[in-house]
Amino acid sequence: MSGPLLEVERVTKSFAIGGLFGRGHFNAVDDISFTLQADRPEILAIIGESGSGKTTLARMILNTLQPTGGAIRFRGEAIDDVRGRRRRLDFIRQIQPILQNPYEAFNPLKRVDRYLYASAVRLAGARSQSARDEAVDAALQKVGLSLAEVKGRFPHELSGGQLQRTAIARALISSPALIVADEPVSMVDASLRMSIVNLFKRLHDELKVSILYITHDLATAYYISDRVIIMQKGKIVETGPAREVLTHPQHPYSILLKESVLSPDDVGRGRLTTAADDGATRQGAD
Repeated sequence: MSGPLLEVERVTKSFAIGGLFGRGHFNAVDDISFTLQADRPEILAIIGESGSGKTTLARMILNTLQPTGGAIRFRGEAIDDVRGRRRRLDFIRQIQPILQNPYEAFNPLKRVDRYLYASAVRLAGARSQSARDEAVDAALQKVGLSLAEVKGRFPHELSGGQLQRTAIARALISSPALIVADEPVSMVDASLRMSIVNLFKRLHDELKVSILYITHDLATAYYISDRVIIMQKGKIVETGPAREVLTHPQHPYSILLKESVLSPDDVGRGRLTTAADDGATRQGAD
């Protein structure tokens, strides 16, 4: 299918602020525009520090937060026009989130497979038990797990890496066109980070799914992304092909971000870390 998959057009999100001298507002997201094409699935990284507006933008794309201004369209339809049970279900099937903390995605008092089966019924139309088992196991197989490994287990009985893979599998059950992954490796041990990043890359290549990869980590963004958007204080300050922008940033903020983390040359050698990890590495070297 040709044409835009996702269009974000001059989107702004303002929040009211109070104080002794009256009320004001600030723009958490300020005049953001970009497009993903349906016939060219890509991994687009949205990069910024905490407070840059990237998670607010993700929530608006997922239609859990309404923009103050501008428009967001999915397959040509404004997402704030998506109303009614059937249309909302169709939207949810096509756009799936993956949260930062996998332990927040599952109730600790409920077995993990309960969530997977619910997605199979609600979003994949699997009515019989055998159909549910097949849909859930197929999704788990795509992330290197199986139904036998997770069935009947509570979240605390899985490692952080296993639980994040299970959350990714849950998102895959409906065969979405777009995954919105908000800091998906920030809560995973450094030793497992590379495996999760490689999993996203493989899913994109094999399933032809577009991924919005929201992160503060330039190293993983460089490794995984086709294109990047760098945000500062709600605005896009730089955008373009990932390797070009992250190797030769032009905006002062982009340059500062690059200088605060590992260089792309280190990424090529498989050393993916956060800025904090990098600081520890440098102190050890010194």
